[in-house]
Amino acid sequence: METVRRGYEPKDAAEFGPKSLDRLNAAAQELRFLLNRGYDVKSASTFIGNHHLLSERQRLALARITSTDAALAERRRKELLQAPEELVLDGFNTIITLEVALSGSLLLAGMDGTIRDLAGLRGTYRIVDKTVKAVELLLSRLETLGVEKALFYLDQQVSNSGRLRALLLEQAAEQAVKVQVELHPSVDGLLSRMENVVTSDAIILDKCKSWYNLNRSLIEQTIPEAWVLQLNPYPKEF
Repeated sequence: METVRRGYEPKDAAEFGPKSLDRLNAAAQELRFLLNRGYDVKSASTFIGNHHLLSERQRLALARITSTDAALAERRRKELLQAPEELVLDGFNTIITLEVALSGSLLLAGMDGTIRDLAGLRGTYRIVDKTVKAVELLLSRLETLGVEKALFYLDQQVSNSGRLRALLLEQAAEQAVKVQVELHPSVDGLLSRMENVVTSDAIILDKCKSWYNLNRSLIEQTIPEAWVLQLNPYPKEF
């Protein structure tokens, strides 16, 4: 099986390293200020990015980290603090983040408490050497939490979604958790109408009925070496 560092970008060490933190923190605070005043994230990110001479990847990271205060309040209201007996998982979103964590590549601590990545699907996916470990950690965590049923949704149009489905079912055969995996043409739209959702996708979090932050505790407890960028989007008085 091919050895791959999921989400790895050589420039990340410099663009998100210690020497860049002051500039990124200032940019995050300014972006939050504009978002709270009604600016859309694309135009605000462009304005702030140009002002601070940020790369496209730095701008994308800020957009994924930062949220409006209103969105944060609503997400906190819907967040489940304990895992329910049944969970619905955004499959690729969840597993890719774990693969990135196992690869030592850049992860982002969102203001809403989620952990996000910059890997991106772009319609293609392949199983790599980190995939089996990611699935094992995920299923083990579900069992530890007392989850009885886990329904994974995978984007039907993404390449190798069928292979990932087979891998999930194979690994789950040895677990107490009852696992179902379905391929669907519009996972985002489907999850946006559901409850007990596991995802870090901001659009789904804003629309779903309730959600559980599975990856954060899983990464913190089982992959402590993961590189998670933590910015401070609040001014010093906070």
